[in-house]
Amino acid sequence: MLMEADLPNDVEALHALVLEQARELDVLKVFQTEVERLKAIIDALQRHRFGRRSEQLDPDQFELALEEVETALAEAEHACARASGAPAERPRKTNRGSLPVHLERIEQVVDVEDKACPCCGGALHQIGEDVAERLDVVPTTFRVLVTRRPRYGCRSCESTIVQAPAPARIVEGGIPTEALIAQVLVAKYADHLPLYRQAQIYARQGIQLDRSTLAD
Repeated sequence: MLMEADLPNDVEALHALVLEQARELDVLKVFQTEVERLKAIIDALQRHRFGRRSEQLDPDQFELALEEVETALAEAEHACARASGAPAERPRKTNRGSLPVHLERIEQVVDVEDKACPCCGGALHQIGEDVAERLDVVPTTFRVLVTRRPRYGCRSCESTIVQAPAPARIVEGGIPTEALIAQVLVAKYADHLPLYRQAQIYARQGIQLDRSTLAD
């Protein structure tokens, strides 16, 4: 906000300042209008979610639309706060220091190359450290379990052959393991990931599994 001491004495400069303030107010009104419009859309989507069941909107499409509107609302509120010079109403949420303790920790030590004092050349000793954590992910990795069953024969009586029985398979004659079937079921029924999308995920790693095969 401009103070009286900050106002110029020149008439033309005052006129330009008034025009600039008017433009800023117009921009602020545009942002505020956009925020109200997006909030109305979110309210309508929330009523659609918790109101009477409707078959017109797929649940996945609904979640995507709601996420996009909420993202646009956050951007509009940030732009509105920046234009008005006031802090945003909702602070950005962070997860600092709240990563679950059960997750595997892979430590990376970034150390100095020379542990000699740059001033006197004496040996440096550790007086502390800074520790920072970041959330990483290992993409789904497929692997092939190869089962070998050696056959043994007797040199004395050549008619005898000994071999361990084949382990039981959850799908007789099929290639999936129990873990793969569990992955398909959890992705479909818990994560609502259709079979054709799962087939596309497998295809990106060179594994051609038809949707009908996954369904079987």
